[in-house]
Amino acid sequence: MLNYTLQRFVQLIPVLIGLSIVVFLLVHLIPGDPALVILGQQASQAAVENFREQYGLNEPLPLQYFRYVGQLLQGDLGTSLRTRTPITTEIVPYLSATAELTLAAMLFAVIVGVNLGIVAAWKQNSALDLGSTVGSLIGVSMPVFWLGLLEQWLFAQQLGWLPSSGRNNPRYPVDSITGFYLIDTLIQGQFWQFGDVFSHLLLPGIALGTIPLAIIARMTRASMLEVMNLDYVRTARAKGLAPFKVVYQHALKNAFIPVWTVIGLQFGFLLGGAVLTETVFGWPGVGRYIYDAIGFRDFPVIQSGVLLLAVIFVVVNLIVDLFYAYIDPRIRYR
Repeated sequence: MLNYTLQRFVQLIPVLIGLSIVVFLLVHLIPGDPALVILGQQASQAAVENFREQYGLNEPLPLQYFRYVGQLLQGDLGTSLRTRTPITTEIVPYLSATAELTLAAMLFAVIVGVNLGIVAAWKQNSALDLGSTVGSLIGVSMPVFWLGLLEQWLFAQQLGWLPSSGRNNPRYPVDSITGFYLIDTLIQGQFWQFGDVFSHLLLPGIALGTIPLAIIARMTRASMLEVMNLDYVRTARAKGLAPFKVVYQHALKNAFIPVWTVIGLQFGFLLGGAVLTETVFGWPGVGRYIYDAIGFRDFPVIQSGVLLLAVIFVVVNLIVDLFYAYIDPRIRYR
C-alpha cells in the first residue's frame, strides 16, 4: 500500500506540470492588456511600460512561465496586479469560503442521493422509483445558474424566507478562526450567528449540490440493483434480517465502490461549478475571486486560482483511489 501511494504521488508530478503549462497558456490567451485594464485607457505610455516592466509582462512567455514555476516551487503564488497583495495571503479567505460551500453541497448530495438511490432500488418499478428516476434526470439537466436564480426568486423575493446573496449579514461580521463560518460561530457560542450563516449557505448549497445529488442517486440505484440479486443478499433476507440491516450492512458495502468513485469525481467538479454558483449568489469564494480577476486581466490571480482548484481536484481523486482498500478489504495494492 505504501509503495503504491508513493508511486501515485510520483505520477502526479507530470500531471501537475502539464496542468501548469495549460493553465498558463490559456490565461495569456485572454484578450486585453492587464496594464491598460488596471491603469485605465487614459494612462500615459510611460506608466503602462513601467507597469509591464515591474510585473514582467514585457518578457517572453517562456521566461514568464519559468519565473512563475520558480515562484510556485517556493510556495509563492505571485502578486495580484490589481491589489498589489501576495496571492498566497489574499486567497486564503476565499478558499475557505469555497471549501465550506463545496462541503455543504457535497454533504447534501451524498446524504440525499445515496438514500434516494437505495429506496429506489429497494422499491424497484414502483411510483417512488419512477419519481426518483424522473427527478434525477431533471436534476442532471438543470443548469446551476438557472436553479440559483429560481431559488432566489422563490425563497428570497417571493417568500422572503432566506437571504439571496452573501455569506453572512454584513452588519454582524463573524470573527474567523478556522475560516469556516459554521464552525467558527459554534466555537464562539454565537448560535444566532450560526443560524444567520446557515441561512445564507442553504440556497447556494442546494443549487450547487443538485446535479451531484442526481448523479449519485442514479449510480446508487444501479449499483444496488446489481447487488440486491446476489445470493448473499437473498440469504440475509431468508434469515429474517430486518430490511435496514440487509440494505445498509450487507448490500450497500459492495455497492458503494462505484458510488464512492462518483462522489470523488463530483467533489472535484463542484470546485469548478462553484464559479457560477458563487457569482449568482455573491458568495465570496475562489470562483468569485477568479471571476473578478478575469475582468481586470489579473493574470497571476487567474492562473494561480485555476491551478489551485485543479490541484485540489487531482488530490481528491488520489484520495478516492487510495480509500478503495478501506471500503473493500478484498482490494490490495501491490
